[in-house]
Amino acid sequence: MRINEAVIDRLVANGVDTLFGIPGKQTLPLNEAISERTDIDFIMARHETAVSHQAWGYAETSGGLAATVVIPGPGDMNAMNGLKNALNDCTPLVHMAVETEPEIRGGDGIHETPPDTYDNVVKENVTVETPESTIAELQRAIDIALTAPMGPVRVGIPKNFLPMDVPLAEPGETETRTVGSPADERIAEAADLLAESERPIIIAGGGVRASGASDELTSLAETLDAPVFPTYKGKAVLPDDHDLFAGVLCGGTGSAVKHQIAAADAALGVGTDLDAVTMKHWEIDVPDDLVHVTLDADDIGVGYDPAVGIVADAGRTMGALESALDTRSIASTNGHERARETRQAVEDRLAELVAVEEPPLPSPSALSAIRDAVPREAVVAADAGGFRLWSLVMFEAYEPRDYVNPGSWATMGSGVPSAIGAKAANPDQDVVALTGDGGLMMCVHELHTLADEDIDVTVIVLNNSDYAIISEEAERSYRMDASEYGWQDVPLDFDAIASGMGLETMRAGTPDEIRETVAAAVESDGPTLVEISTDPHEPQASVWMSD
Repeated sequence: MRINEAVIDRLVANGVDTLFGIPGKQTLPLNEAISERTDIDFIMARHETAVSHQAWGYAETSGGLAATVVIPGPGDMNAMNGLKNALNDCTPLVHMAVETEPEIRGGDGIHETPPDTYDNVVKENVTVETPESTIAELQRAIDIALTAPMGPVRVGIPKNFLPMDVPLAEPGETETRTVGSPADERIAEAADLLAESERPIIIAGGGVRASGASDELTSLAETLDAPVFPTYKGKAVLPDDHDLFAGVLCGGTGSAVKHQIAAADAALGVGTDLDAVTMKHWEIDVPDDLVHVTLDADDIGVGYDPAVGIVADAGRTMGALESALDTRSIASTNGHERARETRQAVEDRLAELVAVEEPPLPSPSALSAIRDAVPREAVVAADAGGFRLWSLVMFEAYEPRDYVNPGSWATMGSGVPSAIGAKAANPDQDVVALTGDGGLMMCVHELHTLADEDIDVTVIVLNNSDYAIISEEAERSYRMDASEYGWQDVPLDFDAIASGMGLETMRAGTPDEIRETVAAAVESDGPTLVEISTDPHEPQASVWMSD
């Protein structure tokens, strides 16, 4: 069998049904192999930055492995942005780059870059050295990507290997390494601490999603009667409408959430590294009686010194804690009330902005109307930008893989590409991309991918003709004018842009118009863009929620 055919066989054998990429002369042997099959699709992006974002959206919303292919050099380096995003988010990707031929390396061949260029944006960087080892190395890369903590792995396959028909080393059975169950003595210590707490809380991160442990989280929270604060990467690991949900930890975290955490006498941080973004550079006051559960030992003791540190899988640890708590008396009795008080305080703080009905609307008003119109079961892919902080604070999400947003890398331009990946992974669900005009212009080419591939995604763009989150800071903290980085004098017409690329387009201004228009867009067949004008001078979530 030729190597190009064996590569696609290996991807399919590992559950890959979609390959994201941009073809080049180097990749054509792989594209040829795909074109002769019906069990794997190829989605062609318009820029390699979007390729890795598409794959990230696929993996984030499916829980499975995603795969990409690009040409070396410019293609590979364009994809680095999305690879770093996936690395920070512990998202499993296998990223194939068709490498410069070994005999040309070092001779400044076309698109040649040293393979170690990519070492710091992937979990591991694998360069295939011999034709015979191609499939064994590809399988090794897949196993690494799927080993917790998961992440993207780059595989460099030389161009001249792909057409070869050579005997291939067959990879043996691999048992993907997993972090073992937590030590019994650590569980006992943690269970004692949490059971004796009168005001416990839980901070739940993306590791809960990766572990598939939302049920364990819900059960443990109910046993402890503990309010749950998902992180920005853990949004919806507990449904936002659950009685114990108390607010998302993110750049828009406000005073009510911070005060409730500070009032706790014990905390369980599970599936989170308690990073600088989540914890506001560790300014959020967490109780000394902290149980920290994470997969990376290097995260223990960064920012906070835990009373009990556990390096283990989130689901296994919560299951063990639940069993240990069965034999202990639980001191907490008012968790539901504490969570309700916090939610109410957040709602009260938002009320003034949500109540605005005259366009241009502040983001909270627009997002409230959008949430009313988007089906509960829809997948929502949110871009980075000022509106995203508002969405984390107030746009309800209900299933752990139905809301996707970039983590600490916070790259703009990921919203539409990740929605493309989400729709490929979830063809039977409605998919909505939430983006601002700034973020959309960083990936506007992918509107054409939507139209060309006839991918049924609703793109909702909140258009304020400004990098408003930057302009607000420039005016507030520096000697700069309002809308310093806006373009109100040369506004973008997304109706013309999107329709010119083949999308159906709609506009809405008031909350009632938004509800009606968004509902119609989601219901329609094929890709649709809805443009909503928003206020460039609206307050930013990080400031408003903390006042």
